[in-house]
Amino acid sequence: MSDAYLYAAARTPFGRFGGALAGVRPDDLAAAALTGVLAKAPGLDPAAIGDVVWGNANGAGEDNRNVGRMAVLLAGLPVSVPATTVNRLCGSSLDAAVVASRTLESGDADVVVAGGVESMSRAPWVLPKPDRAFPARDVTAVSTTLGWRLVNPAMPKEWTVSLGECNEQLQGEFSISRERQDAFAARSHRLAAAAWDEGFYDDLVLPVEDLARDEGIRPGTDPGRLAALKPSFRPDGTITAGNASPLSDGASAVLLGTGEAAGRIGLAPVARIAGRGVHAVEPQRFGFAPVEAAERALRRAGIGWGDVGAVELNEAFAVQSLACVDAWGVDPEIVNTRGGAIALGHPLGASGGRLLGTLAKVLRERRERWGLAAICIGVGQALAVVLENVSDEVGQG
Repeated sequence: MSDAYLYAAARTPFGRFGGALAGVRPDDLAAAALTGVLAKAPGLDPAAIGDVVWGNANGAGEDNRNVGRMAVLLAGLPVSVPATTVNRLCGSSLDAAVVASRTLESGDADVVVAGGVESMSRAPWVLPKPDRAFPARDVTAVSTTLGWRLVNPAMPKEWTVSLGECNEQLQGEFSISRERQDAFAARSHRLAAAAWDEGFYDDLVLPVEDLARDEGIRPGTDPGRLAALKPSFRPDGTITAGNASPLSDGASAVLLGTGEAAGRIGLAPVARIAGRGVHAVEPQRFGFAPVEAAERALRRAGIGWGDVGAVELNEAFAVQSLACVDAWGVDPEIVNTRGGAIALGHPLGASGGRLLGTLAKVLRERRERWGLAAICIGVGQALAVVLENVSDEVGQG
């Protein structure tokens, strides 16, 4: 068995819904991320890529027909480079990296690119086919942007409530106040803005169109401003547009390979994929599922929370992020130190790749050995991956 290593990461800026990237097709966004990560390994012959594993959640519009393969072709890679698209909703690109790592460990390939894409702006409306020809009644177009659609009536109603309602239920379960949620959201914007100002993202993010920086960051956000926003899902609720991740567009990619492939890639590896965890719960409790996924990943890496120096947790909602951090008992100051999805954005299929790229760089920056990336997934799932910093930028012990 070979180990799987991360050699490079790249992503597009994340655009706001209807914003700067709304005019860019998702397959073009995917090709941009793929091209960007391979540009970091100019010595790598693209024909040596054993597979491309791509994540995508919606897949109902221009991202249909295996968007990973479309990205390979649009990026101008040799037609001999294969590709597949995986769908684990919000965790799709993290799942892509997990699948790629197993491919490397099994010896089926030496070099694999993983990534993901989502254009929530361009997600189409869909019409179900009629149950008989020439229907006389009206039909309703259903948005594929986010959440349940065309729900099977056999599904229990408590499973198919909105994502926001699911997290209002978590709020009630764990008594996480509106004030804590707003403070967490304000921190996300503050840290994301500072990271951009300090140049942290300069070598991770490649401009697309006229957008060079994540579009959703609001540097002036503070808890006072957020407190003025109305609840979005319940009249007396705590979740608002300010303490939840926005609808977004973007793509991410990571270049993975075995240790033996370093010469072929032309780079030294920066992190080893040391542990993986997947977990499932009742669909309405999806926001809490990262708790056990992370525990499983840590056990498989042979470490505990005391060893972890950095955490990248996707901020789908502030309330579920806080519930997970509280359950782990981890120092909140090591979580999302360069901002999170509330500020940066959450293009569903791309977020996992962003987490991995950011985590690998944070580990080098902080000279920490171990880090964890985790993401909650709609319909009651979560994924987590442990990275081990193998670069020269790591402290002793």
